[in-house]
Amino acid sequence: MIEIKNITKKYPGQKIPALSGVNLKIESGEFFGLLGPNGAGKTTMIKLLATLLIPNEGEITVDGERLARSNSNIKRKLSMVTQEYSLRGNMTPEQIMELHGRLYQIPKNVIRERSAELLDFCSLGEHRTKICRQLSGGMKRKLMLSRGLLTAPEILILDEPTVGLDPFARRQMWDLLKQLNDKGMTILLTTHYIDEAQYLCRRIALIDKGKTDRVASPRKLIDDLGATAVDEFDGSHTKSSFFAAREEALHFAGELDNEFVIRSTTLEDVFVTLIGRKLEGK
Repeated sequence: MIEIKNITKKYPGQKIPALSGVNLKIESGEFFGLLGPNGAGKTTMIKLLATLLIPNEGEITVDGERLARSNSNIKRKLSMVTQEYSLRGNMTPEQIMELHGRLYQIPKNVIRERSAELLDFCSLGEHRTKICRQLSGGMKRKLMLSRGLLTAPEILILDEPTVGLDPFARRQMWDLLKQLNDKGMTILLTTHYIDEAQYLCRRIALIDKGKTDRVASPRKLIDDLGATAVDEFDGSHTKSSFFAAREEALHFAGELDNEFVIRSTTLEDVFVTLIGRKLEGK
């Protein structure tokens, strides 16, 4: 279990903290998502979990032990995959995996065995001797995931893992992540793709202006807003209204003069409604 206790992080020269009094619990084996607009504090939280940053206040514990740069026992339980490509273009997947394993002092035979297993798992086995600059964007993302899994972490931290991928490659990554989670791995995800969070995550934390807004399952967040949506176009913009029951939505739509569409509410509707209201000062 990861416990984030009253975390505050303020960067030098900034008046407003990037994170302010954040409290979260992420259960072991959970697929947990962080959603928020740009500048909400998601990346700061990820960097704190990776010990790249130190909080000004509060603490993070993993299985009851305080997370710190000096606590190698806890740090080995975590692995982070960043959104930026961090692969040397003149190295092959095999070489990248071997280098990563040596950095973590993993025995050579274990590196070879686990690298082959992970590259096959990510459908990269036949590309293991190609240099990275020859790989597609999706292959590079999967290679970064393979590298992150080499140390056999219990917790996987993913920062925008499918950014820039085509729909097919995104779906492939989703399948890999679901398989890992089904095997018991705890996964923490930040993403701007709301459909990705709705599909993958058991619970979501909405973060805005450094504070957690709501924490619940995607289904709970959607039901609280209203499971059925009516989109009305008035000639200049679309207005969405939400209803608990489809019958209510049908009755409402029947009174409209403008064009409308009735559909199921999505997590994106929740995000736009909750965060949008704040941005508009409502």
